[in-house]
Amino acid sequence: MSAADRAGTPAQPEDLIDVGHVVTAYFATEPDPEDVDQQVAFGTSGHRGSSLTGSFNEAHILATTQAIVDHRRSAGIDGPLFLGRDTHALSEPAWTSALEVLAANDVTVLVDSRDRYTPTPAVSHAILTANRGKDLTAKGGGLADGIVVTPSHNPPSDGGFKYNPPHGGPADTDVTAAIAEAANAHLRDGLREVRRTPFARARAAAEEHDFLGNYVEDLPNVVDLARIREAGVRIGADPMGGAAVDYWGAIAERHGLDLTVVNPLVDPTWRFMTLDTDGQIRMDCSSPAAMAGLVAQKDRYDIATGNDADSDRHGIITRDGGLLNPNHYLSAAIRYLHGGARPGWSSERIGKTLVSSSMIDRVAEELGMRLWEVPVGFKWFVPGLLDGSVGFGGEESAGASFLRFDGSVWSTDKDGIILALLASEILATTGRTPSEHYADLTARHGEPAYARVDAPATREQKAALKALTPDAVTADTVAGEPVT
Repeated sequence: MSAADRAGTPAQPEDLIDVGHVVTAYFATEPDPEDVDQQVAFGTSGHRGSSLTGSFNEAHILATTQAIVDHRRSAGIDGPLFLGRDTHALSEPAWTSALEVLAANDVTVLVDSRDRYTPTPAVSHAILTANRGKDLTAKGGGLADGIVVTPSHNPPSDGGFKYNPPHGGPADTDVTAAIAEAANAHLRDGLREVRRTPFARARAAAEEHDFLGNYVEDLPNVVDLARIREAGVRIGADPMGGAAVDYWGAIAERHGLDLTVVNPLVDPTWRFMTLDTDGQIRMDCSSPAAMAGLVAQKDRYDIATGNDADSDRHGIITRDGGLLNPNHYLSAAIRYLHGGARPGWSSERIGKTLVSSSMIDRVAEELGMRLWEVPVGFKWFVPGLLDGSVGFGGEESAGASFLRFDGSVWSTDKDGIILALLASEILATTGRTPSEHYADLTARHGEPAYARVDAPATREQKAALKALTPDAVTADTVAGEPVT
C-alpha cells in the first residue's frame, strides 16, 4: 500500500520511532561542521533537524545556546530568559543542554514551575508581560527574551530550537543569521569557547515561572470566554500530544467551559495519530489526513479544535464544514474581529502573508481597512502587533494572533490556542459557525481569484513553500487553496 493510500489511517507499529535510538543519537552523533546539511541553519521558525541525520545533536544545541548568550551580551539583553519545550523526544534533552550552557554563562533562566511543557504562545506572552512598559531597544534595561525547544508539527524524530528576542516574536533574519554563523564557528572550533555546567547545578540555579497559570488567567482579556460559557458551546480540544495538553483542561476548569480534552495522552512516538498525506506521522492540525481522527468526532461537539506540538497552529472543525481550510478560517476570523467584535481596537491594518487567500483582500476592502501583505514568516507581523496598528496577523499555514480587547499586544508569535477559542466565541456571539460565515463571504464576494506563482520573490519564501506538507502545496496552491 502506498503512502498516499495510508493517509488518514491510524499509525502502525512500523511507523513509530525508536525513542531510545533517537535520544542516544542526540548525544552520540558528532555532526560534521563542514557538511552544510549538518550545520546550524535557522529557517522561518528556528533550527530544525533530526539526531539520526546529524542535523540536530547535542553539539548543535550547545553551540547555538552559546551563540545566543553571545548575542544577548552584544545586544545588551541582561534580563531573564524564559526557556520552554514541547513534547518531542528530542526536546527535553535539548532543553537540558541549553540550560547547562545558560547557567554556566550566568543567565537567569525561568523554567516551567510544573516541570511540564510550554506552548510557544505562552513563552511569547511571558516575554511581553515581563517587558511591558520597557523600551525594547534599550540596552541594560533588564529586558527578557526566550528560547522554545520545538520543531512544531514536524515528525517525532525531529528536534527544533528557536529564539524569541525581547519583542516576544520570532527573531528576525539579521539576528538568526548572526546566531547561526556564531554557532557554526563554535562547532568548527570544537566547542572550546562554549561554557557549560553540570545539569544538577544548572537546574538548581534556574528560577520557576508559572507559564500555565499566568497565560490561562489572562485569556479573558483576549477572547470572550464568558460569552462562550454562557452560550454553552460544547468544545472538543485535541492537543494532539503536544504542549497544550495541560492548558486545555486548565482553561476549562478556570473559566467554566463545556470543554472536553479529546486526547490527554503524551507519547513521543505519537502512536495515536493518523498518518499525513506522505505516510508520515506529523502533527499538522491543518491537514485533513493528520486530523482524520478528530474530524470523525465532529458531531460530538459544536466546535472541535486541534493544535500542533508547540500550539502555535490551529485547526478548526465544525459540524457543517468539517476541517476548515486555514485560509477560509482566517478570512472569517478577520471579518468577525474587525467587523465590530473588537470596538476597543484602533488598528488600521490587516496583516496577511503574500500566499494567503485573496478573500482576505476582499474582506479588507469591505471593511474599508488597509491590507498589510508581507513575505512568508510570522516575524513580519511583530512590529504591527506590538504597536497595535495591526489587529490581526495571519498566515496561510494556520498560524495567527490578534490583539487584546483594549487594542494592546497579546502575543507576537503565533497562538493556536486563542485562534481555537475564537471559533467558539464566533459561534457563541453570532449563532453561526466560522464555516457558515465563510459561506457568507463567498456569497457576497464570489470564490477568490488567483494568479499562478511560478517563482516566489525571495529564497525564504521558496523555502517556506517547500516546507509545507505535500497536500498543502502544488504548483498553484498553498494550504489546499490557489495562491494569490
